[in-house]
Amino acid sequence: MKPAEEYILKQPEHYQAIILHLFAVVEQVIPEVELLFKWHMPFYYYKKKPFCYLNVLKKENAIDLCFMKGHLLKRHKDKMIDKDRKLVTSLRYVNLKSIDNKVLNEVLLEVKALYL
Repeated sequence: MKPAEEYILKQPEHYQAIILHLFAVVEQVIPEVELLFKWHMPFYYYKKKPFCYLNVLKKENAIDLCFMKGHLLKRHKDKMIDKDRKLVTSLRYVNLKSIDNKVLNEVLLEVKALYL
């Protein structure tokens, strides 16, 4: 089993559901991404460059989907979290219902465009 998969299976069940949904959307929208395990978390690479990663926030009881070039994003800034970060921004999810797939798809495509 790959380290990223082990990481997911070690998470509590409510986190697993969110993570698996996010993975499915990321891989559907950008099938060329490669899932690796870097810095102790699941990390997607696109064109051999860091693209986004998942961060489990146990204190907030949430999952952050963090985008490496998030500071360059123009759309959905009102939904992005950049607390104390200069380059990375994220979308935060507390459960499956909190995931707006339309926003997620649009953010993923906007980030992808930054790598062209």
